[in-house]
Amino acid sequence: MELRVTTDPAEFQAIAFPFLERDPVLHTIIMSNVAERAAGTYRQEQGLGHYVSAHDGGEVIGAAMRTPGRPAYLGALPESLAEGVADAYLDVLPELSGVAGDRPAATAFAKRWSDARSTAATEAKGTRLHKLGDLAMLEATGGSPRLMTKDDVQLAAEWVAVDFRDEPGLDVEWAERHLRDRTLWFWEVDGTPVSMVGHHLPLFGVCRVGPVYTPAEFRRNGYAGALTSHVSAEILADGNQACLYTDLANPTSNKIYFQAGYRPVADFVDFAFEA
Repeated sequence: MELRVTTDPAEFQAIAFPFLERDPVLHTIIMSNVAERAAGTYRQEQGLGHYVSAHDGGEVIGAAMRTPGRPAYLGALPESLAEGVADAYLDVLPELSGVAGDRPAATAFAKRWSDARSTAATEAKGTRLHKLGDLAMLEATGGSPRLMTKDDVQLAAEWVAVDFRDEPGLDVEWAERHLRDRTLWFWEVDGTPVSMVGHHLPLFGVCRVGPVYTPAEFRRNGYAGALTSHVSAEILADGNQACLYTDLANPTSNKIYFQAGYRPVADFVDFAFEA
């Protein structure tokens, strides 16, 4: 096996995407993150990303990424490649905040990194990837969906900062990008936005739904489920597949998405490394 590391997302895209696009749902995180950076459409970042491809006899058999300031992400990397990928990152990164991916691979990577850096790895979160099968339109107690407008930019930035951003401050650029791409929707009741659902632009025929957010005071009314099913219908109408991730610690959201027609594809785990 040969491992190649590059800091150029466009180079990595050319090398690894012919392998990753064989299953664009399973590899949605790596592909969307790399594609945006290769195209120069991702927001300005400090530092370099490091992208790893594993090769056997000239063929790519696995891929991983570490975007600037983030944990390493292994996706569906086979467990047999995890220690080698960890070694590749040990050679180029003095520190790492964590790793996420398929449980066996992430566990093996975390052990290798922890042993080498004399640190500890703690399981932080479990997630599940779902793919939409037969869509069922869910109902809410009133209201209707609408596409985001320019008047929603500030609200969208405020809402996404609650649960979906690690850095402090509002990411207005993120909201403006969704406005431009027409990929963010609100559920509105009597003129008041009560829930928000976004999605990524299609990549190899796949759109990943998220973020999904409803303020606490508006929850338990079915808004998020109804809006997610509406956004999913829009994705299907454009000829694309829909997928999404859920937090395994949140049985309510997992139940709602199952009712809408989403079915499990794979489970992943996040490990955090002690500083």
